[in-house]
Amino acid sequence: MLHIKTIEGQLEAGGLKIALVVTRFNDFVVDKLLDGAVDYLVRHGAAREDLEIIRVPGAFELPLVCQKLARSGSYAGLVALGAVIRGATPHFEYVCAEAIKGLAQVALASGVPVGFGLLTTDNLEQAVERSGGKSGNKGAEAAAAMLESIRVLEQL
Repeated sequence: MLHIKTIEGQLEAGGLKIALVVTRFNDFVVDKLLDGAVDYLVRHGAAREDLEIIRVPGAFELPLVCQKLARSGSYAGLVALGAVIRGATPHFEYVCAEAIKGLAQVALASGVPVGFGLLTTDNLEQAVERSGGKSGNKGAEAAAAMLESIRVLEQL
């Protein structure tokens, strides 16, 4: 088999300043996502003093705050954490769509990796499952994706 150059990101967070942007809405779920993200980053070498938590009201506010942080040049990466749980109105679709689109635009425009830890679930049970239950912790997964993206971008 021919040798093919492969670029992969090492999961080492040492020396990286990372902002975790966390919603207050549905905090009973989101705080578990935050715990998972912080635990993951610390276990992979991040110093607690290099992590900064920024609280925002809800998912709709995540993109603007992430944009400001990305433009600051102070952070190697961002982790956006929140939970939007479907209700009886179309509000869910609008908030989710705009938050998702906005976070993607932040990453693309700034070149700063944004870990996507915004749960968009049909019910509370699904949110609980994804914040440390049987479906794992999506906060930790968002931190992992952000970290790997930082390390891949460093090599490009």
